[in-house]
Amino acid sequence: MITLGVDIGSSSVKTSLFDAAKGECIASISYPPTEMEIVSERNDWAEQNPEMWMQNLLFAIDILKQEHAKELKQAQAIGITYQMHGLVILDKDMQVIRNSIIWCDSRAVDIGNKAFRELGSEFCLDHFLNSPGNFTASKLKWVKENEPEAYQRVYKFMLPGDYVAFRLTNEIVTTPSGLSEGIFWDFKNNNISEDILQYYGFKKEIVPDVAETFSIQGRLTTEMAGLMGMTPNIPVTYRAGDQPNNALSLNVLNPGEVAATAGTSGVVYGVTDIPEYDPLSRVNTFLHVNNTKEQPRMGILLCLNSVGILNSWTRQQVFGSETSYSSMNQIASTIAEGSEGLMILPFGNGAERVLENKNPGASIHGLNLTRHQDKHFTRALQESIAFAFNYGLEIMQPLGLDLKVIRAGKANMFLSPLFAQTLSNVSGAQIELYNTDGAEGAARGAAIGAGYFKTPGEAFNSLKTLEIFTPDPKSKILNYYQSWKTLLQQTVKNYKPR
Repeated sequence: MITLGVDIGSSSVKTSLFDAAKGECIASISYPPTEMEIVSERNDWAEQNPEMWMQNLLFAIDILKQEHAKELKQAQAIGITYQMHGLVILDKDMQVIRNSIIWCDSRAVDIGNKAFRELGSEFCLDHFLNSPGNFTASKLKWVKENEPEAYQRVYKFMLPGDYVAFRLTNEIVTTPSGLSEGIFWDFKNNNISEDILQYYGFKKEIVPDVAETFSIQGRLTTEMAGLMGMTPNIPVTYRAGDQPNNALSLNVLNPGEVAATAGTSGVVYGVTDIPEYDPLSRVNTFLHVNNTKEQPRMGILLCLNSVGILNSWTRQQVFGSETSYSSMNQIASTIAEGSEGLMILPFGNGAERVLENKNPGASIHGLNLTRHQDKHFTRALQESIAFAFNYGLEIMQPLGLDLKVIRAGKANMFLSPLFAQTLSNVSGAQIELYNTDGAEGAARGAAIGAGYFKTPGEAFNSLKTLEIFTPDPKSKILNYYQSWKTLLQQTVKNYKPR
C-alpha cells in the first residue's frame, strides 16, 4: 500500500510518499525552498494566507510527480499533519474570510487570561486541562471582538489541517485531538465544551463535524485528484497537529514515552494516561492521536516559540546566508561548553507559555567585547536553546513524566551533535535520533487509518535509529544551566509588557 503524507508547517509544506509494505519512504519534497511568508502587521501578530499553503502543496506535488507519477497514482490514502493552534474561518460560500491567525500569534493572550479568571482556574483546569490562553478559541474570540463584520460571516472555523483536508475533499471535519488543542474539548465530559462556546458567545453550528483521528474523513475530489495526479475518491484517513503527529512518527504512543522536535519552534511531547495539568498552564495537555475511552492517551506539550528561528536569525544576521548550518555547528564546536560566560535568553518570537505568556524577547548577557566572537555566540545560542528545553522539562516532570529517553527525528536543530549532546547532558536523558519526519509520520498514520496496519505500533517496525547521545558524566553544563536559569527567572520577574 502506498500513502501520501502532507505536512503543513509555517515555514514550508512537505509531502512524502510511503510504501507501507516495505516500511520505506519513497520520496519527500518540501516547498518553497525559502521560508513561507508570515505577515506581522503589529508586534506579536503572526498570520498566513491559507491559499499559500495550498499553492505550495501543489508545487511540492508537481515536483513529486516528475519522478514518481506512477506511485502517486497508486496511492490509496492521505494523511495530514499541520501547525497547531491556528485559526481559519470560512463563510457560507466556503471562502476564507481573513488570513489565518497562526500558532505564534500572541494577540489573544489577554482574552484567554480573562476567561481563565472568570470561568475560574479550577473549572478550566478540571475541564480543559489548560487555561484558554492564546489558543484557537481565544483567537476566534479576538475576531469576534475586533472584527465583528468578519465574525458575522463565519460559517465554520477550522484548524489549518482541517482547511487543507477541506480543500482536498470538500468535507468540513475536525478531530477530538484538534478540538482539544483549540480548547474546545471538555476532558471531564469527553465532548465538545458547551461552556467555552457559551462563555465566548459562539454558536455550536460553527464547529465542524467530528471524526476520529484514524478514520475516513473525506475523499479526494475529482478536481483535486486531477491537479495532484492522484486517483479520485481515495480517502483522507488521518490528521493530527504537528506535535502529536511528531510523537506518532517516532512511535511515541504509550505512557512515559517522550518525543521532541526543534524546528522553527521547539517542542517536547510526553505521553500519559492520567489527565494531569500544570496549574500555571506553562505546559499543556491535549488528547493524543491514539486516545480512546477505554485507553486514555494524552500528550503533555512543552512549546518554545523561538528555537530554529533563532538559529536562522543568527545565520542571516551574523554569518550571512552563504554560511551553512553545518558550518555553524562546526564553528560552535570549537568553543568549550559554557561559551566562556556568554549567555542568551532564546525567546523573542511571541509570548511564551512556559514563561506564563510573557514575552521578554531575546537578549544577550555577559558579552565581553575583547574576548567573545561569533563562534562563542553560536555555541551560546545552541546551549541556551537546550537550557530552555530543560527548563520546560523540569515543569513537566511533576505531571508524571518519567524522563529517561527523548526520541527525535534527525532534522533541524537535532542535526547538530553539539545541540543533541548538550540537551542530553543537561536533562540526563538519552537522546535517540530516527530516520523520520512529520510528513512520513502522516503517511504512516494514513496507512493506520486505512486499516493496512492492525495496530499503530505495527506501523513502526521499520523505524531505524540513526544516532544515540548519552549523558557525559564529565560535563559541567549543569553549572552553566543553573546560572542561566537564575538569569531567566530574574528577567521574567522584572518583565513589564512593552
